[in-house]
Amino acid sequence: MVPFSFAGHDMVAMPQGALYWPARRALILADLHLEKASWFAGFGQMLPPYDSAATLGEIETLLRAIAVREVWCLGDSFHDAQGCERLPAAEQARLRVLTAAHRWVWIAGNHDRRLSGHCGGDIVDQAEVDGLVLRHEADRADPRPELSGHFHPKLRIRVRGRQVARRCFVATATKLVLPAFGALTGGLDAHHPEIVRAVGGHAEALVPLADRMLRFPLAA
Repeated sequence: MVPFSFAGHDMVAMPQGALYWPARRALILADLHLEKASWFAGFGQMLPPYDSAATLGEIETLLRAIAVREVWCLGDSFHDAQGCERLPAAEQARLRVLTAAHRWVWIAGNHDRRLSGHCGGDIVDQAEVDGLVLRHEADRADPRPELSGHFHPKLRIRVRGRQVARRCFVATATKLVLPAFGALTGGLDAHHPEIVRAVGGHAEALVPLADRMLRFPLAA
């Protein structure tokens, strides 16, 4: 876990792609895409049906490791609005235990805009918390400091002749885009023009390791 400052707030970036806000004891996650495999199966593309169980397991591991009072999920938590209903009974039970034990807020994303509340927690379009806006997709026109997801940023670099891809955060002075946390999620290159346009200039990719933060400037 790597501490850093964003918009005057002390945060902790985790190699798993999660963000911890110590002052609020809040865990912030983006783009879980639960039940993505079952959604594809409905269209005849069969994928291993273990993505939701794996993602929930990662969340449970984090919640055991750190003191968490609140959990904020920054949209596309389910791959579609019926994802909660498709969760296997065991995973539904696991998720309801988690949402009952914490203040749990689902921010609506483009995949789960009409999400129901069957899995517990509160559903909002966006929120403003202690001066930070929490939403699914970055809004370049909004000058307020903001946490978002949506783009699944990954940094792709060449190391000793091999291309290496790592999930990363993308940061400016007022924008912080979280990587996708879900087990079955791809990633958009952090240098992609869509990401750079969304956050504005002077952006950098942040790659948290166990003991330090690697920073890579992104071209405007």
